Amino acid sequence: MKIRKIAICGRKADPKWVGRLSILFRTIVRHGVAVCWQDTFRGVMVRLYAWEEDPSVLPKGDVFTSYSDLPDDVDLMLALGGDGTFLNSLTYLRGRQIPVAGINFGRLGFLTSSVVREDGDNEWIDRLLNGDFTTEQRPLLEVSCEDMPKSVCPYALNEVTVQRNTPNMLGVDLTVDSVPLPTYWADGLVISTPTGSTAYNLSIGGPIVMPGSDILSVAPIAPHNLNVKPLVIPAEAELELRIESKKNSADFTIDNRQFKITNQSVIKVHKSEYSVLCAVLSGSGFLNALQEKLFWGEDKRNIH
Repeated sequence: MKIRKIAICGRKADPKWVGRLSILFRTIVRHGVAVCWQDTFRGVMVRLYAWEEDPSVLPKGDVFTSYSDLPDDVDLMLALGGDGTFLNSLTYLRGRQIPVAGINFGRLGFLTSSVVREDGDNEWIDRLLNGDFTTEQRPLLEVSCEDMPKSVCPYALNEVTVQRNTPNMLGVDLTVDSVPLPTYWADGLVISTPTGSTAYNLSIGGPIVMPGSDILSVAPIAPHNLNVKPLVIPAEAELELRIESKKNSADFTIDNRQFKITNQSVIKVHKSEYSVLCAVLSGSGFLNALQEKLFWGEDKRNIH
């Protein structure tokens, strides 16, 4: 199905991106695709193109400010930036089944796999706008906590974390389906989805998990006891967290959104009824990303 209308979101832009952005925008205009912009990113683009010889390259379109005014007729969302931008784009969806395509202008870009090249083949943009892609359903975690500000989106694609915010070690009490685990004494705890297995979870020694796997990973951050290892649990498990902090405070994050919790806080985490549709072009799936982004299995001893 050819794409008729796209939503474009982002957070910031480097002047060095102008050439690549212009290639993307001109292709969108050539395909006759209607555009709606996330409002603050539209402002970023207007300022970025203010000094260009041809600012008209910027596609015209309406703006949206939140999930409540995102138009109903959007066929595809483009997240321009890095993985943080991709995660931020989910706050505008909140369960709506609009495919999201991450266009990498950042660094590693595990979620944002497509790259616009100034001196290369950008045929993938035409394929994307022609609807020549598949979609992957990625599960979300949902968080409930009385201390969570109403402005914080409660859904996580990658992970939820609790972390110390003082020099003192943190105690984290976790129950899985009402069964208590021994207290985690550590710098914190990460609960990740399969999608988030290659993010924070990976950096603290958690397992790499295929996206279609119906599990969650629980991994401590710098545990005090070295015999505490990452734990794999069913995705349908109901989790409850409490902390023991000498200063009665810790940081809780839902992907890249953060708020404070206390020893009195009760945090409940479970798999959401919603999921995210990730747009995937052929040749850009999870196993390809492992090899390209993480140099999976590379060994210079085998290079001839």
